[in-house]
Amino acid sequence: MTAHLFAISFDASEPLRLAQFWSGLLGRDIVDDPHDGILLLPRNDNEFHLRFAPNQQPKVVQNRMHFDLTSSSLEDQRQTVARALELGARHADIGQGPEIDHVVLADPEGNEFDVIAPGNKFLAGCGFVGALACDGSQAVGYFWSQALGWPLVWDQDEETAIQAPNGGTKISWGGPPYMPNGGRDRVRFDLAPAGDVDWQVEVDRLLSLGATRVDTDQDGTGRLVLADPDGQEFSLLTSR
Repeated sequence: MTAHLFAISFDASEPLRLAQFWSGLLGRDIVDDPHDGILLLPRNDNEFHLRFAPNQQPKVVQNRMHFDLTSSSLEDQRQTVARALELGARHADIGQGPEIDHVVLADPEGNEFDVIAPGNKFLAGCGFVGALACDGSQAVGYFWSQALGWPLVWDQDEETAIQAPNGGTKISWGGPPYMPNGGRDRVRFDLAPAGDVDWQVEVDRLLSLGATRVDTDQDGTGRLVLADPDGQEFSLLTSR
């Protein structure tokens, strides 16, 4: 069995404040993370946790991962934007032109996310959090498909996307050109070994697929920090 995606982890100067924002926007419950931080619980089997971990390093570049939130109508899109702004989001300029039909926002700590217009066929049936859109190569899409055991649902023109076998949020990689890496990634994957799989066996498997070890203790106890073939950091939980 492969590792499973336990959480998407956000660095935050105020973890509780950021967790409250996303809890209000997504309608998820907040609990303490036993390994330091705050968790938002999934509401069903095809969602993952969101984790907010304390880190005082400032955000200096656009994140290489962001959420695409879906809309059922133009009014639904407008209401999602209004609710996000009321909770503390702001409009963000990432170079998008006036012709786009999605709305680019940033949460209270500057993490970008999009509110997608209705009728997006790629995100149909994926739920409110339609996609985690990532900057990355075709090769890293293949890596994560193997690492998580999620099938490829898109593989064209160096763009890839994967989705869990039971559906839910897609994870996509946009191919070149790539954004600059401003150092430590503020948004990352938290993986956990599946079932009774030996932790070291899972580490060795991820390394054999192309992951590398990262010499850092910034994620705190209970986590081994690795990097995927594009250099994007992720953590493997050693206990839960």
